[in-house]
Amino acid sequence: MNVERSTLNANLASIAHRRLTRRQTLVRGLCGTAGLLLADRLCPPAKAAPTPKAKSVIQIWMWGGPAHLDTFDPKPEAGNDYCGPLNKPIPTNVDGIVIGELLPLLAQQADKYSIIRSMTHGNNGHETASYMVQTGRKSGDGQVYPAVGAVVALFKGYEAGYTGLIPPYIVLTRPQGRFSEAGFLGSRYKPFATGGDPARTPFVVEGVVAQGITEQRQKDRRDLMHRLNTLGQAVPDDPQIAALNQGEKQAYDLILGDAGKVFDVSQEKDELKDRYGRTTFGQSCLVARRLVERGVPYVTINYSGWDTHKEHFQAMRRKLPEMDKGFATLLQDLSERGLLDSTIVWWGGEFGRTPKVQWEAPWNGGRNHFGKVFSTVVAGGGFKGGRVVGASDATGEQVKDRPVYPVDLIASMYELLGIDPDAPLPHPQGPSQNVRATASADEMPMGGRLKEIM
Repeated sequence: MNVERSTLNANLASIAHRRLTRRQTLVRGLCGTAGLLLADRLCPPAKAAPTPKAKSVIQIWMWGGPAHLDTFDPKPEAGNDYCGPLNKPIPTNVDGIVIGELLPLLAQQADKYSIIRSMTHGNNGHETASYMVQTGRKSGDGQVYPAVGAVVALFKGYEAGYTGLIPPYIVLTRPQGRFSEAGFLGSRYKPFATGGDPARTPFVVEGVVAQGITEQRQKDRRDLMHRLNTLGQAVPDDPQIAALNQGEKQAYDLILGDAGKVFDVSQEKDELKDRYGRTTFGQSCLVARRLVERGVPYVTINYSGWDTHKEHFQAMRRKLPEMDKGFATLLQDLSERGLLDSTIVWWGGEFGRTPKVQWEAPWNGGRNHFGKVFSTVVAGGGFKGGRVVGASDATGEQVKDRPVYPVDLIASMYELLGIDPDAPLPHPQGPSQNVRATASADEMPMGGRLKEIM
């Protein structure tokens, strides 16, 4: 029993480094892992923000950087040195928009999303580019700004009236490790990374679903804890004990109640699971839909495998059909359930990949990092569908029209979420910073918010 309780209490240690009141410390100490997720709910929430167009964000993070020429900005006229064997783009259900040939399902959903073909920041390093795309800031000024998910957790989480038992910022299934997503906001706003694999049964979620521990065994643990809690029995009316008991109840509601079942995709029909694809990515998309359906404000799917320096086209023939299936079904499923209007779906990575193929050894048909121009896709939550923003040149190597910088996209999402881009971010060591960067010599360039698709 001691070993099992220690394991349970340790599962979410990464989110335990928060400034705690004495009451929160008591609650977390008793309730273990689930208590770590729930103690903040005992604090009174701040006044809610004005009603936004979007309530949630699903971020599909293409970890490593997807090739824009093979996905949403094909250039068949550029020739074999640029297109390789993927030189037959396909039409979509929107006149005039074509996309990569390995994305036939997404071609039928083009009326639901907009393609930004002129994203740019010019950096080719994974860590720096990831930071720039997810914060809208330059690196190297001594500050670590929070990523979009952490900002949404601040403005749409417990302090803003969120009452869910599931944390407001979820990562499926593991964090990138490129930088601290919470930045100077602190570990209180770090994402809860589920771990596990939603394509397996059960989906073992850290601290919520334990491998090999039945529901009855969890109930037996709770009963034993109650029997050992002689202090609570002696002073049942003490306010701190009452708060502790409430935290325990919420913890077990998460583990044994309906809240934790949001991760149980076995509740979905087999036909729908097949449509998403029985892969980690496909089932992550399904879990993401279930999470926003429950009101979770921000969900990131960290989708790895796109850093294709070598044998790029072989990898694309494996990866793109998998992505096509999960992403397209997510858009259709959200739309059919009436959730797309209130959910922003943001697809993209830290950069694109070199338009010119590196055929020589050791790359053997690889594409390397490319931050000069790349593509991003947005849908739902107030973004219009069936549109293209900006353009790259004939070979996809330069921005031709309407450069879009990370800060432009991020500020547009904040606006749709009802978050004032000029609101202050609390800084523990100095004056508050604005939610978004402002135009200055020290910040990234700005092209303006995406009014044409909002």
